[in-house]
Amino acid sequence: MKFFHRDERPSWAVSLIPFIVLIATLFVVIKVFGSDALSGASQVSLLFASGVVVAISMLFYRIPWLDFEEAILDNIRSVGSAIIILLLIGAVAGSWMISGIVPSMICYGMKVLAPEIFLFASCAVCALISVMTGSSWTTIATIGVALIGIGTAHGYEPGWTAGAIISGAYFGDKISPLSDTTVLASSSAGTPLFKHIRYMLVTTIPSFVIALSVFLAISLFHDNADAARISDFSNDLQRNFNISPWLMIVPLLTGILIARKVPAILTLFTASVMAGVAALFFQPDVVAEVSGNAPGEIGFSGAFKGLFITYYGATSIDTGNEVLNNLIATRGMTGMLNTVFLIISAVIFGGVLVGSGMLQSLTDVLIRCVSRRVSIVGSTVGTGIFSNMITGDQYLSIILTCSLYKKLYNEKGYEPRLLSRSVEDSATVVSVLIPWNSCGMTQATVLKVPTLDYLPYCLFNIISPLMSVFIALIGYKIVRKSN
Repeated sequence: MKFFHRDERPSWAVSLIPFIVLIATLFVVIKVFGSDALSGASQVSLLFASGVVVAISMLFYRIPWLDFEEAILDNIRSVGSAIIILLLIGAVAGSWMISGIVPSMICYGMKVLAPEIFLFASCAVCALISVMTGSSWTTIATIGVALIGIGTAHGYEPGWTAGAIISGAYFGDKISPLSDTTVLASSSAGTPLFKHIRYMLVTTIPSFVIALSVFLAISLFHDNADAARISDFSNDLQRNFNISPWLMIVPLLTGILIARKVPAILTLFTASVMAGVAALFFQPDVVAEVSGNAPGEIGFSGAFKGLFITYYGATSIDTGNEVLNNLIATRGMTGMLNTVFLIISAVIFGGVLVGSGMLQSLTDVLIRCVSRRVSIVGSTVGTGIFSNMITGDQYLSIILTCSLYKKLYNEKGYEPRLLSRSVEDSATVVSVLIPWNSCGMTQATVLKVPTLDYLPYCLFNIISPLMSVFIALIGYKIVRKSN
C-alpha cells in the first residue's frame, strides 16, 4: 500500500506530518533561542510547517494553490479586528502609564487593597471588570498593570499576582455575553448564546470558587509587606508623576463607553486619546523626558514627539528605584508587533490545513475513535489545548475544535451546548498558558511576567479543563438531544 495516494485527500497519517515537523522545530527553537524564541523564531516555525503542508498537498495530491490562498485569506479576515485591538492595547498601555493614570491607580490601590486579601481581591476585581467589558485583554492591560505594581509593593511574587489577575480576567471573559470568544464558541458550535453561558456555569463556577479559595488562603498567610517598602514606592511615584484623582476620569469614561457597549476598537482608541491629553496637562515633564527634552523645555514639537513615542515606542523613566523603573517602562504599539507576527503565522498554518483537507481527515479519525461521553469531552478538551499549542491563536483553536467535533456530537446525540462548553473550558482559557500563543505572549508582554513564571498560578485556567472532564465523568447535567 502506498503512503501517498494521488488525487485523494491526505490520510490522517499524512496529516500528522506537519504537526510532527512543527513540534520538532519548536523544540529546537526553544532550546536554541530560549526566551527570545517568540521574537521571530517560533513564528518562522509555523511558516515552515505551513510550507510542509503545501509541499505535500501540491506534490502528492495535486491540490491547487488557489485553495490554500482562499483558506488563508478567510482566516486572516477572522483575526483582523484582533490585530487592531492588539496595537491599540499597546497604545493604551503606554499612554495610561506616562499620563500618570496607572501610577495613580497604584498609589490609591496600595491604600485600599490590604495585603491580607490582595490576591483574592485582585482576582475578584478583574473578574467583575472582565464580565462588564467582555475582554480579558482590556482588563489586564488596564487594571491588571496597576495590580502588578501594587502586588510588587506588597511583597508578592509577580507570578502569583499575574496568576490572580489572569484567573479573574479569563473567568469574566469566558461567561460575559460581550466576549468575542464566548460568541465565537457558541456560534461555531451552533448553540444559542445565553444557553451556552448558562451551561458553562456548571463547570465555571466551581473552578472559580476553588481558585478564589486558594488565592484567599495564600493572601491570609502572606507575610505582611514592609511598610517602608510601600512608602518608598508611593514616594517615588509621587516624586516622578503628578498623582491626582482627576486622572481617574479617564478610566471612568472608559468604563462608561464599555457599559454602553461601544465596540472595543473605538473604546480603546478613545481611551488612548484621552490619556494622551491627560499626559500633556498632568505630566508635561514626563512627556519632555520621553521626547528627550529637559523638563520645562518641551514646546510644541517636544510635546508632539513625546506623545507619539508614548503611543508607538518604548518609554522608560528613571525613578531611582530599579524595580519601579521596570514596572513603569512601556513598549507601546511596537511591543505588540511580535504578537501580530505570531497571529499572522498561526492563521496561515490553520488556513493551509483547511485548504489541504488535512483537517477533515483528522476529523474523520476522531469520529471513529471516540464514542463514550468521557472520551468525547476529554478528546475535545485535549484538542482545544493542542490546537492552542500548534496554531498559537485562541480564535483559530476555537474554530478548529468546533469544526472537528460538531459532526461527532451530532451523530452521538449530544446537544451542541456540550461541545461549546468543552471548547471554552479548554481552547479559551488555556491559550494564555502557552508562551508562543498570541494570548500568552500578549499577557507576558503587558504584565512583564514571563508566561512560564505565571503559569503555575493561573489556577482558574488550569482547573477549568480538568473540571470539564470531571463533570463529564459524573454525568452531571449532560443529556442527550430529544428526538
